[in-house]
Amino acid sequence: MHTFLITLAVIAFFMIVLEDVIHLNKAKTTLFLGTLAWLVLFLFPEPNLSPKDIQEMLNENLLEIASLWLFLMAAMTFVAYLNHQGLIETLIYKFLPSRLGEKQLLFMVAIFSFVFSSLSDNITATLVSVALVLSLRLPPNKTLKFTVMVVFAVNSGGVSLITGDVTTLMIFLADKVAIQDLLWLSAPSFISVMFLAGLLSFGLSGELIIDGGQRRYDRVGMSIAFVFLATILSTIILNVIAGVPPVLTFLFGLSIMFLIGRFFHKDDDRESMLDYIRAIEFDTLLFFLGILLLVGMLKEIGVLDSLVKIYDMLPAVHANYVMGLLSSLVDNVPLTAALLKADPGMDHAGWLSLTYGVGVGGSLLVIGSAAGIVAMSKVPEVTFISYMKYSLFLLLAYSLGFAGSYGVGLVLFQ
Repeated sequence: MHTFLITLAVIAFFMIVLEDVIHLNKAKTTLFLGTLAWLVLFLFPEPNLSPKDIQEMLNENLLEIASLWLFLMAAMTFVAYLNHQGLIETLIYKFLPSRLGEKQLLFMVAIFSFVFSSLSDNITATLVSVALVLSLRLPPNKTLKFTVMVVFAVNSGGVSLITGDVTTLMIFLADKVAIQDLLWLSAPSFISVMFLAGLLSFGLSGELIIDGGQRRYDRVGMSIAFVFLATILSTIILNVIAGVPPVLTFLFGLSIMFLIGRFFHKDDDRESMLDYIRAIEFDTLLFFLGILLLVGMLKEIGVLDSLVKIYDMLPAVHANYVMGLLSSLVDNVPLTAALLKADPGMDHAGWLSLTYGVGVGGSLLVIGSAAGIVAMSKVPEVTFISYMKYSLFLLLAYSLGFAGSYGVGLVLFQ
């Protein structure tokens, strides 16, 4: 039975990797195999397990998944509204000068992608940043450079806030790191982004004219943008001073968004704020659900115990570096979930470096992160091979950021 269940997990992994080849959405395959695995556990239980025992295991896993799901749903709904109203695009062009050099623009795109991915999910941040790059109508080789920069900056920006990266949120919810400690990761992450921008800027010498066109401002949109930022700050502050779970603060902020929309829109026929829940990427949420069900199953049958053996062979910091490299081949969500379930013994500095590793390591290959997959689907110049041209630069930037993240951990917890 264990062999059959492990086979289901292996099939799920290959279906994720081959998604673009078989043209079958990974959300569908992982949800099918994840729920099938638990059905098998109930129908063919081990002799020492009763249905009640398996139910308790499932309930424990579902509680963890629900916290992650609801948090992401709230954050993605905020961003879906702001993006639909054009407020994000308006903000971008408001701060861009009408004329600037390509090198300067590369650094500005890197900074924008880094900051924006901290506030929104990686998929939305990549979509917005890539749309900005494509609007510049650069030559193919320069478009590729800018897109590589976007992927690395988006993944780097997401690791220091729980709103920015799912793996960071997962590690935080497992009580391995605190919000105030995560904020310190922004320093080495930003330095590594600027380092990569410097490497990629060689060969850029042209000048661009930026035409932002007419931009509109909407008082409802601006109010909700303020609520979104206030929700992010409140999430950090309330968790630090009172231990309030982030999901509760974000659901409260979402409710305020709905009430503002109802108050301002009550006399017209514009769409309901609740409609924006339908606009979020539910395939992403369903993928997380399926993956976490599969990883939970592997944990319950004891398979994940072997995953931590690398921590017996290598010092924790070296093992974390390797896990970051591995995340460029294996989706970082199941990898992180597996590590959390296996729970290798590490100090806080170790968990902080692992947060950086699994969050940014996927940037090394275009298939290693959601940001890379989105970029490859939107930018014709980005292929697996063309992206690999910059793997050495990406590895150097990742190594610099990882060393910095571990150094920050040592300073904080010495």
